[in-house]
Amino acid sequence: MAANVSVELELHNEPLPMSAPFRIAGHVFEAMPATVVTLRDGMHVGRGEAAGVYYNNDHPETMIATLEALRPRIEAGLDRDTLRTLLPAGGARNALDCALWELESQRSGVPVWKLAGLEKANKLLTTFTVGADEPSVMADRAAAYSQARALKLKLTGDPELDAARVRAVRARCPQPWIGVDANQGYMAATLPLLLPALVESKVSLLEQPCVRGQEGDLDGIERALPFAADESILDLAELEALHHRFDVINIKLDKCGGLTEGLLMARRARELGKQVMVGNMCGTSLAAAPAFVLGQFCDVVDLDGPIFLKQDRTPSVHYEDGYISCGDEVWGPKAAA
Repeated sequence: MAANVSVELELHNEPLPMSAPFRIAGHVFEAMPATVVTLRDGMHVGRGEAAGVYYNNDHPETMIATLEALRPRIEAGLDRDTLRTLLPAGGARNALDCALWELESQRSGVPVWKLAGLEKANKLLTTFTVGADEPSVMADRAAAYSQARALKLKLTGDPELDAARVRAVRARCPQPWIGVDANQGYMAATLPLLLPALVESKVSLLEQPCVRGQEGDLDGIERALPFAADESILDLAELEALHHRFDVINIKLDKCGGLTEGLLMARRARELGKQVMVGNMCGTSLAAAPAFVLGQFCDVVDLDGPIFLKQDRTPSVHYEDGYISCGDEVWGPKAAA
């Protein structure tokens, strides 16, 4: 951002109930509460939304407290580079960083995607996620995504059951790209039992097979398909430390602390020869919009979060024919709060 200008800071939490319980390995989500940051300078508004990182005890209540402690510094005016030195990676920094992006966009009249160095913002092919359940149920849910060109299946760490899940979905959905997400569910002894079924079912990506902190379990396992890091790599520093253990880096703004860090990670991952993926922690279109900007730099896009909520914001991101698009009226120079 340019010269710092004082702002008024508004903070609140929203419950964001989900339309149905959503199961992954080790967790069932019935809501995805989020913190919303709003910055006002009298003429312009900047907003950001963050759910935090549940497995790091990064929750909306703690995010509010973190930001309140910095209220005088925030309201005096700061830029995104300074913010990266004030707060660690996580939801609080993400919400504030994204609010600063939109505030700059409104002040300049320039879309966020253009501020990020893009010539235009293209619609993006996105995955549609199927929560873990019985194989036949997952197959039905996958088939119900009639527009989907790409699917992501949640697994739970049981090789036999997970293999049945993948086979059932592929039988019902022979055409879409399929990736699977183990959410840390596998160990060195169990992962090799799953891999043949993934290859058989033409699965293109295995996300976060191992427990965070136990990435050494992947050593010696033949990679029959690309492995992606999600929980294992949160921010730029962890990318530098652990990139060699993965083929794809899944960047989430809640994990890394905002669009500013996310863009740095995407560029660095490319330099390291990695593919780049973008996801989010569910959330409304206000969370999906900055991730959509990051998605312009990514190979794999997983931005279906708003469809799992009982209610999204208006205006919202748009899904059609398997793609997500996001207009400037959602987040940027034409948006209003």
